[in-house]
Amino acid sequence: MEKNLFPSSAQAPLAQPEYRCESALVPYREALAEMDLRNRAIAAGTERELVWLLEHPPIYTAGTSAAAAELLDPRFEVVEAGRGGRYTYHGPGQRIGYVLLDLGRRGRDVRNFVHAVEGWVIGTLADIGVEAWRSEGRIGIWTHDIDGSEAKIGAIGVRVRRWVTMHGFSVNLDPDLSHFTGIVPCGIAEYGVTSLARLGIPLAPDAWDKALLARADDFFADVARHAE
Repeated sequence: MEKNLFPSSAQAPLAQPEYRCESALVPYREALAEMDLRNRAIAAGTERELVWLLEHPPIYTAGTSAAAAELLDPRFEVVEAGRGGRYTYHGPGQRIGYVLLDLGRRGRDVRNFVHAVEGWVIGTLADIGVEAWRSEGRIGIWTHDIDGSEAKIGAIGVRVRRWVTMHGFSVNLDPDLSHFTGIVPCGIAEYGVTSLARLGIPLAPDAWDKALLARADDFFADVARHAE
């Protein structure tokens, strides 16, 4: 039986979100179009919220704060994503989580939503044996690389339209890390990027999805902390 964690005296209970896990690569522009349609439908109340886990063919995406000087070697297509943040890379071996939630019914607290997404990724990484953390003043999810230095293992980038969230997070399972050298990832040049494979933890996408979704209830509880 579905349990509604977010009752409202003014509106009907929220339906269970849809969880969608893709095994094939999804072209980035197709995903953007799908998110746009779903955002509108969630805002209109005609579709459920969505957590969408997938991977893209190699591509660079530009957030609303992207600076031209940070595009160093555009060896792949560059697409304006519409999310917050700067340049990032997506490609095979990097698992993406697009999280489309109706914050209009979940407290309208964007900062809390981002914090909850970060916590979801950090908690999942801990479950598979990787210590990760937030770093003050630096967007993303950080861990220790193989040489002990601090390196980025996950990125966060969101957009909110009609109080419905779009985009979400990415985690490096086993991407080609050399592809990140075509940009200054998220505008942070002084730190590198790493992956689970580089850290000696091979993990298939479906295993990551299973670990992540095992923590979904905790994530939604965190989002609900400031719900009206």
